[in-house]
Amino acid sequence: MRPQSPSLLANVLSTSQRTFRHAIRLTIAVAVCVIGSSVSLLAQESPRPNIILLIADDLGYGEVGAQGFSDDIPTPHLDALAARGVRFTNGYVTSAYCSTSRAGLLTGRYQNRFGYDFNPVGADNEDPRVGLPTNELTIADALQRRGYATGLIGKWHLGGTAAFHPVRRGFDEFFGFMHEGHYFVPPPYEGVVTMLRRRALPDGRQGRWVSEDGTLVLGTHMRNHEPDYDANNPIVRVSQPVVEEEYLTDAFTRESIDFLRRNRERPFFLCVAYNAVHSPLQARQEDFDRFPEIKDVQRRIFAGMLANLDDNVGRLVEAVDELGLRENTIIVFLSDNGGPTRELTSSNGPLRDGKGSVYEGGLRVPFFISWPSKIRENAVVEEPVISLDLFPTFLSAAGEDWTDWKPNLDGVDLLPTLSEDQETALPSRSFSWKLGPQRAIRYGDWKLVRSSRGGGGQNWELYDLSEDIGESNNLIEQNPAAARELQNRFDSWQSEMKPAFWSRGG
Repeated sequence: MRPQSPSLLANVLSTSQRTFRHAIRLTIAVAVCVIGSSVSLLAQESPRPNIILLIADDLGYGEVGAQGFSDDIPTPHLDALAARGVRFTNGYVTSAYCSTSRAGLLTGRYQNRFGYDFNPVGADNEDPRVGLPTNELTIADALQRRGYATGLIGKWHLGGTAAFHPVRRGFDEFFGFMHEGHYFVPPPYEGVVTMLRRRALPDGRQGRWVSEDGTLVLGTHMRNHEPDYDANNPIVRVSQPVVEEEYLTDAFTRESIDFLRRNRERPFFLCVAYNAVHSPLQARQEDFDRFPEIKDVQRRIFAGMLANLDDNVGRLVEAVDELGLRENTIIVFLSDNGGPTRELTSSNGPLRDGKGSVYEGGLRVPFFISWPSKIRENAVVEEPVISLDLFPTFLSAAGEDWTDWKPNLDGVDLLPTLSEDQETALPSRSFSWKLGPQRAIRYGDWKLVRSSRGGGGQNWELYDLSEDIGESNNLIEQNPAAARELQNRFDSWQSEMKPAFWSRGG
């Protein structure tokens, strides 16, 4: 055979090399696809969880049936949600007022650390000084930066001017209102039974006045006038006012379910901040009619509001199930503070006092969490926890090493304690509260309180909560050493806090 020419041999070798390189590239590509598919399947098997945070407004510790203290207003959907997970019998918030409590909850830090000590109402909400400081990161900020879709439906109450707007604080979407409260149905209050506070009745006397058709009740029991909740405080979608025709609790659930449907293909964080059962007292007529056995009209209106809130929580959970999201969705429910019993009839059960107080009735709230297949179901945790724990818990659930944030957070990750596989004890820690002149600290079963509210005085009081949940037996004279230890702990905590940067009238 004739030897092949060098040029022909080179062409053959070049073609062989190209074929070989192509085969190698094809093999690598196939391998990458296989590996990628495996990674994708693993991600699908164990994706980052969705998180739904449900906040009730002014709902007392004793009102949810699962708590075991009240049965005149059934709450089957809230009870079912509690049974799907863990209920905390010693669940606390960081303040006995709405705005300050939410500031602590959303930042994972005692709001006193950044001087947010007071609760803005009315025109205070539009004071440009007043709001959650813009250098404080929120849960929504943290999760948004990790690829979560984030939404806030309902009440904000952390600053009513542009710099503090929810979409500038980590939320992609906002539907709700900016101030402390809102009418569930605006004047002329069609389709609802309404009770409003007044300084005097139409005939000038004190007591109660009821319209002929029974749909409007005026009362002087609070000796003040119903706040102008809706003034300069429209329902908005992001920032654009909308005309909302549904009862507001129903509308917030409608918007929440819409958010779930639109974002079900990616991890999401949805905060549903209902304004129920906050005043004004307004119940849909059909909900009011569910409780003919309740003779006190104030309690009956409240019952309609709470029953409607319970129904809406049920609607929302049902939507989670129908969308196939249940197994990988964390749902937390809690109230922002204790119930204002005289104003609403909202009961705090066996606890002393209520909203605005650092006794247990102002700070201990209904609080439960569910995450099917990941945490225990139908379980009760007696160890104290606080709303500050939700920030690190959500970060940990999202696959983040929350210890990177630990120096800036005041809570702990609850997941090791709640896990189905293990029950790790929570660390020993104290909880502290400062609200104007009021002070309180809990460490173990001891609680040290100084409050002029609820019959208290300006002196420190000491209670053993394991024996005296109602804080009725002051043991400070019998246990001066325990009182001194708690006061030292409180003083150490207070030394880390900042002075309030704003106060009403200041």
